[in-house]
Amino acid sequence: MRSPDELTELFRAQGRKVTAQRQCIFRVLQGDVTHPTADSVYEAARAEVPTMSLKTVYQTLHELAALGEIAALDLGTGTTRFDPNREAVHHHLVCRRCGKVRDLYADFSAVTVPPGAEAGFEVSDAEVVFRGTCAECRRTTRSRRRREALAAT
Repeated sequence: MRSPDELTELFRAQGRKVTAQRQCIFRVLQGDVTHPTADSVYEAARAEVPTMSLKTVYQTLHELAALGEIAALDLGTGTTRFDPNREAVHHHLVCRRCGKVRDLYADFSAVTVPPGAEAGFEVSDAEVVFRGTCAECRRTTRSRRRREALAAT
């Protein structure tokens, strides 16, 4: 994703409104590797601009996605996640328990749709999503099991 100053200039050049709220959203997204939801962007932005509206966050995120500055991802976590990392091709790791999403840099360029299986689709790109359990959730589960085992004795 471009810097907040570059995004400000991009919005101005396209005749889009540039407000203090939007500039705050640009700053919140810069360098965020958590693949935030609109709600988490909203909470972070409200810490800086208490008058921030959720509608402004949604509009700004969707405009950034339409411009190709961020990716709107449906990773099966129950809500759209936003990925400001557009510099390098990557895939995702998703925790089934907590919904944490992390970037995965791996080359899957050799993966293709087998001839005849396209079902009429013209494939333009592909993403691989790995699902599992993150280290933190595994630790929490192990700790809970230990407590339950001790309580049962």
